[in-house]
Amino acid sequence: MKLHELQPAPGSRQEATRKGRGIGSGLGKTAGRGHKGQKARSGGGVRPGFEGGQMPLQQRVPKRGFNNAVFRKEITAINVSALNRFDNGTEVTPELLVKSGVINAVKDGVKILGTGELEKALTVKVHGFSKSAVEKIQAAGGKAEVI
Repeated sequence: MKLHELQPAPGSRQEATRKGRGIGSGLGKTAGRGHKGQKARSGGGVRPGFEGGQMPLQQRVPKRGFNNAVFRKEITAINVSALNRFDNGTEVTPELLVKSGVINAVKDGVKILGTGELEKALTVKVHGFSKSAVEKIQAAGGKAEVI
């Protein structure tokens, strides 16, 4: 078999049906939607799970178990390589990171991860560090402080 001999399996490819294109197509006029009603309109129909006003199954069944979503903390993570934009001796805080555009928001805390290299000696004061990030900050001559 050669590349130019490849063909799709018989019956696997089918022309798209062109609805509403005349009586001869078999799907002209109402285009298979029937006459009037909600499902005949453009954009018509009901949302998934709708049961005609009856209480939907999803709301009828009892809810059990624990969901951590209420208590979850959302941490903003950045890599140690993103700190290279600051000058030597700078004290890097979450407020400075937001102000300089490194992160959009502090949320529930900022954590420095160890991807990349750091060439500047910085004092970094954030909510958390990975082990490799602490090692890289200290190796560059800086300090890593948890606030």
